[in-house]
Amino acid sequence: MTAVSIIIVSFNAQADLARCLESLQAPAAAGHEIVVVDNASSDGSADVARRFTGVRVVELPANSGFAHANNVGLAVTRGTNVLLLNSDTVVPRGAIDRLLAELDRNPDVAVVGPRLVDGNGRAELSFGRMIGPFNEARQKRLSRSGAVDAVTRRRQYPDWVSGACLLVRRSDAEAVGGLDERFFMYTEDVDFCAAIRARGRRILFAPEIEVVHLRGRSAASAPAATRAAYRRSQIAFYEKHHPAWAPMLKLYLRIRGQL
Repeated sequence: MTAVSIIIVSFNAQADLARCLESLQAPAAAGHEIVVVDNASSDGSADVARRFTGVRVVELPANSGFAHANNVGLAVTRGTNVLLLNSDTVVPRGAIDRLLAELDRNPDVAVVGPRLVDGNGRAELSFGRMIGPFNEARQKRLSRSGAVDAVTRRRQYPDWVSGACLLVRRSDAEAVGGLDERFFMYTEDVDFCAAIRARGRRILFAPEIEVVHLRGRSAASAPAATRAAYRRSQIAFYEKHHPAWAPMLKLYLRIRGQL
């Protein structure tokens, strides 16, 4: 039985994808499979992925979004656990085995996420409380403060961890129907964790394990489209989880010229 299926969604990030796949070539103790789901990239990402031994590539006919591509990956894999991994990550040797060990030690935990750091070792605030009007403001303040390093060194059970590197038990992922495809890009990881928590399961942030996240390479290639996708997902999230606040969010974004 394969211990973990590693699903990498790719969109026009050929160099990052190659770097990520290279980092996964180090031998792992746990049996694993790697699937790259390519969202109709035009930069040869799929061809680059095929050059790596043991990597299966699924090419989608159009860019149908991050959630849909991950669900395709879930459908074509069979690992007991599933690692959702961004193409702009670099995974140190042993990190995946250590994440799997956390699930083995904690049967009440469905999802575990590592400490994410950039190329210079600076920590990213890659977990938090459920998205809402007040928690969003708190998260932004915390991200801009000097407390991120200290906060991300504490082991804790947040409401969500980042989908850039998220390990989940397949049974839990399938129980909630995978990721909600109304979220084309952004907030799908928060929603996914919320659905899992609603079943009485826990989310673990494990700072002892670090993964490098070279953020936003795909987004940088189309910043306007990325901002628009974020706003659409933000509105969809509020309509699903905070319907009373959704009209006020739309009004606020319209006043600011962001809708």
